[in-house]
Amino acid sequence: MSKNVLVIGSGGREHAIALRLSQSPSIGKLFCLPGNPGTKKICVNVELSQLDYQKILEFCNKEKIDLVVIGPEQPLVEGLSDFLREYQINVFGPSKSAAQIESSKSFAKKIMEKADVPTAKYKEFLKTEFDEAIDYLKSSSYPIVIKADGLAAGKGVVICESFETAKETLESVFTKNIFGNAGDKIVVEEFLIGEEASVFAITDGKDFITLPPAQDHKRIGDNDTGKNTGGMGSYAPTPLINQALLNEIENKIISPVLNQMNRENIPFIGCLYAGLIITSEGPKVIEFNCRFGDPETQVVLPLLKGDFLELLYSASVGNLNKDCVQYNGRAAVCVVAASEGYPDSYQKGFEILGLDNIPSDIIVYHAGTTEINNKIYTNGGRVLGVTSVIEQNDILLAKQKAYEAISKIYFEGIYYRTDISNRISKYLNLHKE
Repeated sequence: MSKNVLVIGSGGREHAIALRLSQSPSIGKLFCLPGNPGTKKICVNVELSQLDYQKILEFCNKEKIDLVVIGPEQPLVEGLSDFLREYQINVFGPSKSAAQIESSKSFAKKIMEKADVPTAKYKEFLKTEFDEAIDYLKSSSYPIVIKADGLAAGKGVVICESFETAKETLESVFTKNIFGNAGDKIVVEEFLIGEEASVFAITDGKDFITLPPAQDHKRIGDNDTGKNTGGMGSYAPTPLINQALLNEIENKIISPVLNQMNRENIPFIGCLYAGLIITSEGPKVIEFNCRFGDPETQVVLPLLKGDFLELLYSASVGNLNKDCVQYNGRAAVCVVAASEGYPDSYQKGFEILGLDNIPSDIIVYHAGTTEINNKIYTNGGRVLGVTSVIEQNDILLAKQKAYEAISKIYFEGIYYRTDISNRISKYLNLHKE
């Protein structure tokens, strides 16, 4: 029986989710709210505010929506899933309480402590505890990591190489409010050394499956230099995580966290995103997110065969069907085309040229775009996610095809990293005896 689905969000992640849902055999009507010029080609965009819960509810009832998939963290953290569930609408996405795993670093740390999950040692400080925080930083070894406790659009993390840098960062967060209310509390963590990876667990609150592991590239510049961003590119599957390591991550990280949240009567239903670092002592958690990652979703979802809609729907109704998707043996590389100046200030409104020249085997996910008179213009910091998906697990070939494609696209101030997926060379022989 076909199902009508509403995807909430407007970015590249939501374009990727909508595209994969559109390929499911059980899809009926597919809507995206508010969507973007990319989602417009595969579903009906709905011009409503993500903040207008009543209008969203009315729309769901009118269109007989069987499943709502919430893409971004903000609506989850603000309780949209709770509101819709009150009216018996199935939602893929955690409750407001469970979304604290992302909206509060200290909440996540306490869950991990109770569940005995490996993570960095930490200490938390309120804005009113400036002097205590300074004393702690004086006695700390460096580098050290300072994180805003709340949501800061992926930019609330500062790695401090010295006490002087840490003190300046503390003043910026507590006195100058560079992270707004998100920085009213901070978490100071030990600096972990290792290689980072992302693992998505799809869960009904009790059972779960993990999707092919990916690797994100957070820094703005080549060779991981410059400021943190929302993500400048990604690839999957990463050979950094083989099956044995994935089993360890499932048993020592994902499962204990889900069990602990159940014990606290806040079951997590949706996508639990584990941001991991593979250290010499094994995998440790850097952070959890309460939704699919961006731009990792853009490379992970094309690696699934089977009914993606059935997977999300079965999780939302509390009866996860673990057998409805499998890894299809492919590889994918996504390169983000950004606006000059991102992640700081940048200009919008430049026409995007060359989209008609892209080969049919390349997916161009729209993120920060807008359509005016049948032309596409820039409308955000991260503009497009140019993604190659190839039939065999060959990241190097996928990378070559992604860069060939992005070279055909132009807008004023276009910027992208040239080294997405380069780290793979050091992982290829990692797990061989």
